[in-house]
Amino acid sequence: MKSLIKLFAPATVLMMLLLIGCEKEFTPIIDNEEELVVEGYIEAGRNATPPYVLLTKSLPFFKELKGVNNLFVKGAEIWVSSAKDSVRLTEICWADLDPAFKKQAAVAFGIDLDSVTTDFNFCVYLDFNRKLNVEVGKTYNLRIKTKEGKVLTAATSIPRTVKIDSAEFIKPPGTNKNDTMAQMRATINEPAGPDFYRYFTSTNGSSYIAGRQSITDDGFFDGITAKFNLLKSEPRNSNTPAELFGLFKRGDTVSIKFCTIDKAHFNFWNTLEANANNGGPFGTYTRVRFNIDGGLGIWGGYNATYFDAIVPKK
Repeated sequence: MKSLIKLFAPATVLMMLLLIGCEKEFTPIIDNEEELVVEGYIEAGRNATPPYVLLTKSLPFFKELKGVNNLFVKGAEIWVSSAKDSVRLTEICWADLDPAFKKQAAVAFGIDLDSVTTDFNFCVYLDFNRKLNVEVGKTYNLRIKTKEGKVLTAATSIPRTVKIDSAEFIKPPGTNKNDTMAQMRATINEPAGPDFYRYFTSTNGSSYIAGRQSITDDGFFDGITAKFNLLKSEPRNSNTPAELFGLFKRGDTVSIKFCTIDKAHFNFWNTLEANANNGGPFGTYTRVRFNIDGGLGIWGGYNATYFDAIVPKK
């Protein structure tokens, strides 16, 4: 099961939710009702990913997973609309792509081509021709209608732009004198008023990934010039030693995808990461806050800016 989950970088956490199919406090029910799970995003900024939606079915907790392909919901009508535009998303499946597009899709969605089997058929709905004009400050509505007639709706917005203004790389904290690693300290001029953030990191041209604690609000630095340590994102299955966790290697080329998100989007990741990071026998359950009406999941907007740097060798 772990190898299947790794295939879907954008949907890694939601795939875990599919196994439970419930946002309420966990009480196993053998014959619990199947629900629809949405993971969709709309983005503004440099090299923005076109709006897309992954639509899958939840899986009852005690039901055996027989092929991840069976979870994808096909044939749905999915529309994204603003006050002046309305675009129907195109359904595209892995099996329909030629080899060149498969390579592009693998990069965009974090698919490990070496792990893909011949019967693999990942499906996504997206604005393939980029007909939708995505603008900062606008609200975008999602409407899904399945072949069976079930309707799901959600709304998200693209917040104002806040970017990383500068960064420095300093010696790692603590007694570790490892001179091959560095801690990144970023600076932003934070505007007054509530803002919510999520970030991703990339090194040496690798895919952007979100860390285990990828989100924050501005509760402690609203309206000021703030400096904060920004950790290198590490996958959950990473075996990086604790003393090197979150550090960048000197000489590496680093890119930070720094995003503003709206409050509902923040609440989703805040509760989901709290759940994922609160392990152990004495961990407590945090109720995940979805914004999908009629199903589970997230429809989230990003306003993405990028900060690129080379970590000094000394």
